[in-house]
Order: sequence, then structure tokens, then C-alpha cells
Amino acid sequence: MSASDAKRSFVHRIALLLALAGALSSIQVIAQDAPTAKTTLASTKIPADRLKQYSDLAVQWMQDYLRIDTTNPPGNEARAAAFFNKILDQEGIENRVFDYAPGRANLWARIPHTTADTRRPIILLNHMDVVTSDASHWKVPPFSGAIVGGSMYGRGAQDMKDEGLAQLVAMVMLKREKIPLDRDVIFLAVADEEADGSGTDWFIKNQRDLLENAEFLINEGGENLLENGKVKYVGVDVGEKTTFWLHVVAHGRPGHGSRPNPDSAPNRLVRALDRILAYRTPLTVLPVVDEFLRDMAPYEPPERAADYRNVRKAIEDKKFQDEVERDESLNFLLRNTISLTMMGGSEQTNVIPPEAWANLDVRILPGGDPPALLEAIRRVVNDHVALFKPVAAFLEEAEDALHVAGNGTQLQGRRKRALADLAPVHVEQRGAEVFRLPNDRGVGHSRQLVADLERDAVQGSRNDAGGNGIDCFGRRLSRLIFDDVDCGRGNRHC
Repeated sequence: MSASDAKRSFVHRIALLLALAGALSSIQVIAQDAPTAKTTLASTKIPADRLKQYSDLAVQWMQDYLRIDTTNPPGNEARAAAFFNKILDQEGIENRVFDYAPGRANLWARIPHTTADTRRPIILLNHMDVVTSDASHWKVPPFSGAIVGGSMYGRGAQDMKDEGLAQLVAMVMLKREKIPLDRDVIFLAVADEEADGSGTDWFIKNQRDLLENAEFLINEGGENLLENGKVKYVGVDVGEKTTFWLHVVAHGRPGHGSRPNPDSAPNRLVRALDRILAYRTPLTVLPVVDEFLRDMAPYEPPERAADYRNVRKAIEDKKFQDEVERDESLNFLLRNTISLTMMGGSEQTNVIPPEAWANLDVRILPGGDPPALLEAIRRVVNDHVALFKPVAAFLEEAEDALHVAGNGTQLQGRRKRALADLAPVHVEQRGAEVFRLPNDRGVGHSRQLVADLERDAVQGSRNDAGGNGIDCFGRRLSRLIFDDVDCGRGNRHC
């Protein structure tokens, strides 16, 4: 990833943090607010020399954090939790480390409210683990935290150690600047987001009270557009796809590799996978996607813009269907998707195994039916020797926010006003980030507000750049999270 690409994706995050500044403001005064009111952010009151100190801290701490290898599996997030714990202790911020399995830990920290009249807390959520990396495909070692061409490189620099570290610096800023708060600010760093989600599951099951029925949560996600150094639009994520991973096993007659047989397990698996990958799930237009594409139409060439303005009609056209197939950024918004990610068979080249397997990363549109999709895949394969077993399924119903996230809602109005001088705000759907907040009915599946920050991480084995340009990270992201929290205390100027 180039330095310019890195800077672009990090400014995406900054823009959405600004969007949240409006969303967290006192909702009950929206009708009275003047649309042209000037936004005043708390960080503007901090002297320039102190802001530079925070910037320098952010860069140094980010390099230190990236040098902690938390590749999952196995995770070893306890090392990252110890890193956070040391800094928080030095700053006098209440925190606790929860070791829930060998090498695995969550960290919780809190800055308590200072006013008598209080509101429900805001959570700054991040995960400490990162995906695997192949150093041979990197221009610098993946856990070096090296700065090259103005960008910082390291596995997790975009997903999502940058945001976690920025949240940490924001906590330090709130503490040092003695900002008056009418709600608790909770910092929550969890383990195992990239695999099984055991960190969040354990925390909700065992330490639910520490979440204090939070009202707001800042997390990763979302997508925005920066062009020629200017933010063109800000995307706010209001829906997530359901993760429905499948483990496929084919059985067949074993034997020696010198005597091929057409009914071998590997051959059956390849045939099954060929049918699955050729299968095109139906195109579906959800309300939030319909709204998003209509909002995107002005940024598109005339022909594509016409399709976006009436995508429900466009998906009936074969030409547009073909365009969807070729456009990865559009295809996943309009259908359930199936990606082949893992395969296995014999442990020896000259042995035909009795079974062969593959894993499929299946993502289902909000409100979709996982069992129905599984049955459709079985019909497509049409081979009784291929067995399908869900590996991990988050089958909660899609939250109602998909149907109420239009431009007329109060939260959207807040976001638009906060970004009036920056860029338009549009709702969008991504796929799939899950964190279940406890609500008034107990532990629920709906997130009352997730302000999603751009995760444009390059997965797999490619470079994972810091995504910012050091200037953007050090000077802006922590400061904007800091301003978000200040706006969350009902600052009418946000």
C-alpha cells in the first residue's frame, strides 16, 4: 500500500469520528438547533504545545503497540493488555485486566463522570488481535512499526491497533485536561475478534455490569471517500451482514496416487466447490442499500448514476447484473456472498485420502435466512457425499435500524450538521462486525449506536500500512475521539 493510500484510509476514520461528534450531542435539542451553527470542539482549547505532545505520544505508543505480536491464532493478547495497563496505571486511570485463558486477556478502563446529573456511558471499543501475515510479502517486517515515506507499517496498523491506540490517547487527554464529563467513558480492549469472538463473549457473560448499560459505542467499520485531499462523503455504518462460515467435507474411495479414481474425495470436493463458486445468489436491495446508492449517484458517471437512482429496477437488467459481478465493492452490498478460503486433504502427495475439506466464508444480508441459504447450497452441489457443517454463525436478527436509518432521523441530522463544512453523510451497510451491548431488556443483539470507523485493511499477506500518514494519526485521530466524547456530554456547540 502506498503512502497516499495509507493517508486516504486514515482520513476516512477521522471523518467518521467527526460524524459521531454530531450524533452524540444532546438529541433533544435538535429541532431548535440552527443548521448553520458553528461547531466548537474541545480540542481547540488545548494549547498547541500540549497538542504536539499528545501527537508525539500517539506516534511513539503506536510504534510500540505494533511491535507486540498478537497474531490470531494464537492471539497472545495478554501482552497487549499489559502494554495498555502500564500506560493507564501511569496516567492514574482506573483499569482492570481480565485473563480468561492462557495468553488471552481483555482490558477494561474507565474515566468516571464528574457531574451530578449523569447520562449512560460511552464505550471506546477495540480489539487487540490481528490476522496472520507473511513477511515475504511485506516491504518491512510486519511487527516493526517502521515509518516509510510518512506512513507507519505493521500488521494491525489499520485493523485495528491504530484506532485502539487513538482511543487510549483520547483517554489520556480527557484525564490530563480534566474535562468535565456527565457520563462515564469506558475503554474496552478485547481479545479474539479475528477468529471466535471469545473475548467479547467472555466479557459480556462474566463482566456485564462493567458495561453499565452503555448508550453509545465507537467501533471500527464504515467506508468514506477522499479525493484530491478532500473528503467527498462520510459513510455511517447502520447494518452488518451475518457471518455464516461453512465447513465442507467430501468423502470418497481412498487409494494410491499412482492409480487415479474419479470418485476420490478430493475430486468430489473440487466438483462441489466448482458448483458453489459458480452459484450466484439472488440480488436483493435492502432499504439502506437503496438509500446509499441513491446518495452515491451524483459521484458516478451518467449511466451508472441512472442505475443507482433506481437500483431495484436496474438489477433486473442483465447488463447491470454483469456489472455487479465484476464490481467487488457493489456485489457484496446486493447479495449473500460465498468465498472459498481454506482447503485440505491428504498429508502425502502419493496418497488419495478418504476425505477432503474446505472452509467457506459465507456472509448473509441483514434479515436473511442462514438455513435457507445452506439448503440452496446443498441443492446446487447435489452430491450426498459432501457434508456441510456451520463453523460459526451469528444468527441474531438484523436490527431494526436498517429501516429507520434514513436521512430524516435525529441521529442523521446531528451527523450532517457536524459535517456541514466537511462532506455529506450517507448511511451504508457493511459486513460483519458484531458486539452485543447489554440493553434494558438484558443482553441484546442490537447495538444502540455504533459509530463505525473506516477499516480498509489489506487482509491476508499484503502490507498493512498505518493508513494515516504520521501527521494524520499523531495530530488528528486521538484529538477527534477526544472531541467525540466531549460532544457526548451534551455540548450544544458540537
